[in-house]
Amino acid sequence: MLTNAEEQVMKYLWKLDKAFFKDILNQFPDPKPATTTINTLLKRMIDKRFVDYKLYGNSREYFPLVKKSDYFANHINILIKNFFNNSTSQFASFFTKETNLSEDELKQLREIVDDELRSKSDD
Repeated sequence: MLTNAEEQVMKYLWKLDKAFFKDILNQFPDPKPATTTINTLLKRMIDKRFVDYKLYGNSREYFPLVKKSDYFANHINILIKNFFNNSTSQFASFFTKETNLSEDELKQLREIVDDELRSKSDD
């Protein structure tokens, strides 16, 4: 898993797809973090196998090794396991009741679930 600071860098990399250090730095709002901080975060992310790079002379072009959707799916699965006794229905119940979804949003969720059910029954 990534720390909050590493996740922020990762979000920028997912957005950019690939980027040199200065491109990543430019994504941060002012006041920008120290370059040593970002370098440390990138090194840790490489060690964790979330990021890799290609070397062009002395410059590194960084790119994500993990898809954004895979990363967040893993987060959701951990959340369901740790807080909802590994029950997706408990999670869904909590999510729909506690997030103050509008009637339209609930209908959209139902359509998403219905589409997924149709997809699974076609298999």
